[in-house]
Amino acid sequence: MRPSIRAALKRSAELTRNNRLVEGMEVGESAIRSATQDEHPEIRAWLADHADDFTGTTGGPA
Repeated sequence: MRPSIRAALKRSAELTRNNRLVEGMEVGESAIRSATQDEHPEIRAWLADHADDFTGTTGGPA
C-alpha cells in the first residue's frame, strides 16, 4: 500500500480515537476510494491488524 494511504488510515484512526468519528470516516473512506484493487487486500489486513488504533483499547478480553 502506498505511504499516503497508510498515513491517511493512521490519521483516520487518530481522529476516530479522539471522538471525531465523522472526520475520521471521511479521511479513511477517501484513502480507500483512492486505492487500487491491488491495494485493497493489504488495506483490509491493515485495518484488521490495527482495529485497536481506532478505539484506543488493547483488544484483550473484556
